[in-house]
Amino acid sequence: MKIQPQSVVALTYDLYTTDNGQEVFVEKATEEQPLVFLYGVGMMLPKFEENLSGLSAGDSYDFHLHAADAYGEKDENAFAELSVEMFKGMDLPEVGSVLPLQDNHGNQFRARVTNISDSAVNVDLNHPMAGQDLHFKGNILNVREATAEELAHGHAHGADGHSGH
Repeated sequence: MKIQPQSVVALTYDLYTTDNGQEVFVEKATEEQPLVFLYGVGMMLPKFEENLSGLSAGDSYDFHLHAADAYGEKDENAFAELSVEMFKGMDLPEVGSVLPLQDNHGNQFRARVTNISDSAVNVDLNHPMAGQDLHFKGNILNVREATAEELAHGHAHGADGHSGH
């Protein structure tokens, strides 16, 4: 079966970014711990899915995504200053640490601490991979039709269609 909307895909990948012209390994999904997802429902980067369209189990892939097609370019305005008052009663975070935050609409996101002063904690609200080109290499392990339950829930329930609940 070929990868198409409403199919569940299990795959391995090695993900690299480029730093000063050198490829840097970021993370991977293995045969023992594959990435399993419902294709075509917006869970994955659109260009990631586009590059996998029509592949079948046993196929390998190797493609690059420009930053604009991945997590976007770095937004120089996506920085914020949080008052140290927000951290009253707890230790101040360290530079480089990631804070789980929530906006007024309940949307959750992560912010990386870039600087700490006596009055403020400065954070970068960009996705950690914003501004980076991505290189994916891997193999398609399995492609199957999604179950009615998976389609109703909008996500895959594992490589075999059964959730571990």
